[in-house]
This record gives sequence, C-alpha cells and structure tokens, in this order.
Amino acid sequence: MSNSRRLFLKGACAAAVGASGFTIATAKGTAGSDVEPVCNYALVHDETKCIGCDACSIACREVNQVPEGVSRLEIEREGPFGEYPNQHFRFTRKSCQHCDDTPCVKVCPTGAAYKDPKTGIVSVDEWKCVGCQYCIAACPYQIRFINPVTKAADKCDFCKETRLKEGQLPACVTACPTKALTFGDITDPQSQVVQVLKSAPSYRTKTDLGTRPKLFRIASQSGEIKL
Repeated sequence: MSNSRRLFLKGACAAAVGASGFTIATAKGTAGSDVEPVCNYALVHDETKCIGCDACSIACREVNQVPEGVSRLEIEREGPFGEYPNQHFRFTRKSCQHCDDTPCVKVCPTGAAYKDPKTGIVSVDEWKCVGCQYCIAACPYQIRFINPVTKAADKCDFCKETRLKEGQLPACVTACPTKALTFGDITDPQSQVVQVLKSAPSYRTKTDLGTRPKLFRIASQSGEIKL
C-alpha cells in the first residue's frame, strides 16, 4: 500500500472511531461471525509426535515470505523433565488459533481483520490495515504482530493465500517429519482431522474465554517423543 493511501485510511479510521465509539467495528465483527462457513478448517498439533525440529516454522517463513525478526509460527520448548537419561521435553505450538468467536475481528475499525465466510480462517487484508494495533491488543493468545515490510498486522492464515490457493496443505503440515500436524475440515466427519480428534484426547487453550479456538492439541507425555 502507498504511504498516501495508508495515511488517508489512518485519518479516516481515527475519525470513525472517535465519532462512533467502535460501533462500526462491532457491527463488522458481528456480521462476519453470523455467516456459516462452507467448511471450517482446524489444525491438530500432536505434542506426542513433535520433536521441536522447527521444520514447520522454517517452511512457514519461506512459503509466506515472513521477514526476519517476526514469526507466524513458533515452537515453544519446556523442560527437560525427569532425570537423566530418562528425560523428556514438551514442545507446544504458538500460532493463530483461528477462533470461531474472534476478538481481533470485533475491534478492527477498518474491516482489515476478518473471518473468511467460506473456510472459517481468520485473516488480515493488509490493504485495509492501518496499523492501529487494536487487534494485537485484543488477541488473548498474543500471536499477532506488525509486519515490518507491509506495516500491517500479520499472523498465521493456514497458508490461505499461498498453499491453500494451490489446493495444497499448509506448509507447516507438509514439512513436519513426524506427521505431528493434521489439517482439515472439522465439519466433515470423514476428514482426517476429525478422525485424529476421535482417536485421542485433546485440549485447547483459554477455552474459558469463549473464543472457541480451532487449534487442538494432543498433550505430550513422558517417553512418547520418539523418532
């Protein structure tokens, strides 16, 4: 986006917010959440299979041209637990949860943050983003950031504008050497992601907030991380 266009939108945004007290943002967020998606994409991270190799985050950066210094996807490490030689680590994924009820969308004054009505994927239209950072403040999972190149809010979008457009799985899913990631439509009872969720207990983070996140996790246990 040109600087003049971004400056114009910033001015318009400020005026709208001041005059309406976020009524525009609330209306946009509510309208978007009322549309039933054609499919509803979700991701399962099986922590029992994850080895913390970072192949997923590297693939994400390359495919989506994520600049250095920021990241759409990180693998956080905890441990070691236990005593040598019977030690183990826990690897958890930090990325957008693609909530069904989206705090980030509700606060966006320009409509840049939105939930795709066809897929349920929470996305950012960088052309509309004015960098106000309201969505960053509203996200309870603290995963959004300002892209230093585009100057717009950024985050994981399940490779919606890259791999998914080509009919392929997200880059992180394809790159994982231990098949710790499963992606698919949770409204399709025959999908692989539904079968995985049926096969093992899973959990989601901060479900008490009512955001209904679609990043599911199968909890790691001692001795289960193997190559």
